[in-house]
Amino acid sequence: MSALITSAIPFEIRSLSVDDAPAMFRIESLVHSHPMSLANLEDCFGHLYRVQGIYAADELLGFSIVQQIIDEVTLLDICVAPTAQGRGLGKQLLTELIAQAKVADAVVVMLEVRQSNCAAMGLYQQAGFVESGRRKGYYPLDDGREDAILMDLSL
Repeated sequence: MSALITSAIPFEIRSLSVDDAPAMFRIESLVHSHPMSLANLEDCFGHLYRVQGIYAADELLGFSIVQQIIDEVTLLDICVAPTAQGRGLGKQLLTELIAQAKVADAVVVMLEVRQSNCAAMGLYQQAGFVESGRRKGYYPLDDGREDAILMDLSL
């Protein structure tokens, strides 16, 4: 558990459990045009996964989900409630998951991001991620499809 301070408002990052999946789903549904289902979120609580939430008081404001297989960590989702965006919470979640990956002897953190998600790509680039590939037409849009940008961070 990490106590964090941003703009004089205390935030805390802590591990989540499957009981937190409904609150995660509420945030996921507000943020993503094609959110993960509640069942998919609940499936992310096995031994290969680390799920962290960032809280102010007892309110879940965001979360991250990673899967680690041997020495490779894949960031599956990082999501901050719209009302809490712009306060650096995504950066705090990303910094924490990278630190945990290092402790768990990972050599790389991998992710994919929508090509239109410039804010997320900027966050990842600032943390040292580099583009490693593309998946053409991977993500659905209301009127078509868009590419997924693959990014890696060597640890």
